Amino acid sequence: MSIRHPLISKLRLALIAVALTLCCLSPVSRAAANRDARPPDSTAAHHGLTLYVSKLGDNSDGSSWRRAFHTIQAALNAIPDDKGGYRIIVRPDTYAEANLYPAHKGAKGAYNLLEGDWDGTLGSGATGWVVIDAGAPLKIVRTNPKAPGGNPTFMILKKGDPWKETGLKSVDWWGPFRCDPSFSGVAWDRWEFKNLYAAGSEGGIGWDMTCQAGCPFSAVVEHCVGIGRFAGACVMGHVNRPKEPVVFRDSFFMCLDVWGDAGGVYVRAHNHVMPATPDAIFENCTLVGGDNAIQIGYPGFEGYTRVRLDKCRLIVLNFSQPHGTPSTGVIYSDLAGKYFHVDLDDCTIAGYKVFGARNNDMFSYTTTGTNRAYVQYRQSVPVGFQRLRFWPLDVFNELTPARFVATGLHPPGRPRLVKLPFAIHNAMENTPVIFDSRPLLLLNHREDKSMYLYILDLRTGAEIARFGAGFSFVSGFVKGPVLHVYASRSATNDWFHDIYHFWSTDLTNWNCKLAIPRARGEHLFNSSVCAGPHGYLMAYESEKPVQFCFKFARSEDLSHWKKIPGLVFTGVNHEYSACPVIRYFAPYYYVIYLHAAIPGHNGWVPFMARSRDLKTWELSPFNPILEASAGEGINNSDVDLFEYHGSTFVYYATGDQQTWGDVRVAEFHGPMKAFFSGYFPDGVPMIRATAAGEQ
Repeated sequence: MSIRHPLISKLRLALIAVALTLCCLSPVSRAAANRDARPPDSTAAHHGLTLYVSKLGDNSDGSSWRRAFHTIQAALNAIPDDKGGYRIIVRPDTYAEANLYPAHKGAKGAYNLLEGDWDGTLGSGATGWVVIDAGAPLKIVRTNPKAPGGNPTFMILKKGDPWKETGLKSVDWWGPFRCDPSFSGVAWDRWEFKNLYAAGSEGGIGWDMTCQAGCPFSAVVEHCVGIGRFAGACVMGHVNRPKEPVVFRDSFFMCLDVWGDAGGVYVRAHNHVMPATPDAIFENCTLVGGDNAIQIGYPGFEGYTRVRLDKCRLIVLNFSQPHGTPSTGVIYSDLAGKYFHVDLDDCTIAGYKVFGARNNDMFSYTTTGTNRAYVQYRQSVPVGFQRLRFWPLDVFNELTPARFVATGLHPPGRPRLVKLPFAIHNAMENTPVIFDSRPLLLLNHREDKSMYLYILDLRTGAEIARFGAGFSFVSGFVKGPVLHVYASRSATNDWFHDIYHFWSTDLTNWNCKLAIPRARGEHLFNSSVCAGPHGYLMAYESEKPVQFCFKFARSEDLSHWKKIPGLVFTGVNHEYSACPVIRYFAPYYYVIYLHAAIPGHNGWVPFMARSRDLKTWELSPFNPILEASAGEGINNSDVDLFEYHGSTFVYYATGDQQTWGDVRVAEFHGPMKAFFSGYFPDGVPMIRATAAGEQ
């Protein structure tokens, strides 16, 4: 939104800006693995209610993408009963949430499902990770010194500035999934998790039975990433269900600490005897830690745990010299040896040494298939392992971005826009053009008693033309030797009225005539013109029927315009859709427009959409295409762009929507056609909107 008039009240928002760069961590392969260990009850069809989560929804009842909840917790709260078979689908985005818990468990034969729309096939119109960032909620978190039983928990302070305490919240029991001494993780019993990325706190994806220790528990995790201070994944306090073990499959888990109970994954079952089947199964997973890839139990605990590792990669990053502080073991147990057993099938281990145990009371293990180990050169390799001579490149590839491409799971990348480090002070609406071989910028000056249009030479920064007194919301289009300019006429005490057409061949002598008259009671603002297959098309902004929206008009000569009846773009939910800029590259019209502030993003943000017929529009899965960053206030608006020497330069306005605004520039290193088409990758479903039928 642009600043349209000093009398218009503006809503001031305090929003969370969440931005994680996650490409340094790889997703994981869906390569063939032994599927025999899948709990049979978890494969039941999901016949229950499906709920949707998306920041683009209207946050009503979660029954569709249009009506989607804005938070994952809202959807979890909406699970109506414990009959199971319910499904929550989440649009790829970053969700600043912590301590999530469901209203109900799943059921035998009917697991509930929490799933991210990783590849866009579920209709979200986006691809990539659903990131649950437990470090991002604006909370001041401390260890509670008065926690009962001597077991420290967290507490939330009401005073202070939470913006100064963003980062990884390494406080006991604070995590993406709720469990604490008074709340058992058994609430998540018989749930499946797919395509989730959990990070920012103590744990990644996991559960502790705590106050209900010793209860049965089952869960399935597939194609997930978990990163935490003490563990990337964990399951603790449960007892074995022989036909329903806890399964982690095709996933990546990493811990960020070496102190205490810290391992890539942490497992501690509470069985009274060693079970014949595993308590936790890891299939085709990558497990990474600083000291241990897997840690079992804590000193003095007495309870039996069995783990199976199938086609996994276990990496410990500490290859210290023997006289330094070497790792205690890639697989390490704090329990007496009789309490832990591990089965390994076709696994590769890399770390200082393979096994470790407190007081060297070694646990039991079995190996099948080919198990390989790359260790510090003076360390021995246990029986059943093949010692690797050369660096295990395939294992460490799991830590590189190349893994995205190798697995075929890499979501299409968004076009790269680089914000350039300069600004044009005290500016808002603008249009860059090439006229008479010169790059120019059309701008408007708008104050209560002084309003006009002007042009800057972008090579020198000098003002080279001033005209259009009483007009604002400038846009421009070059046709041969003529610069065509469109702007809205100010009206005393009645905002802005009609859109007028100015044209000149020398930037000194200007002609002017009415282009788009307003309807009765209507006010018109921004406009944009492009050439298309049917002459010239203008998108122009109105405040009716939605404040704000945009409509369309056609012309054969850039001077005489005819409105297109029955077409008004109001977004997906009959919503704020302001200051459009339109271009045409066959077979699509592309428009960039301003969307109102949405949860999880910093203020007003530009969206992109495309259409073949101006009636049905597809929204880019990469929306928003820009977002206000440091020094830009809460606004990236009034986008316009041009192509210059093979690059596309996107001009946009920053500010606070009330008192100040500057124009900045972002560069896409490529032609404009590639810029627009890159926001609509092939094969990815899009959210659709209609401009037809509006009144």
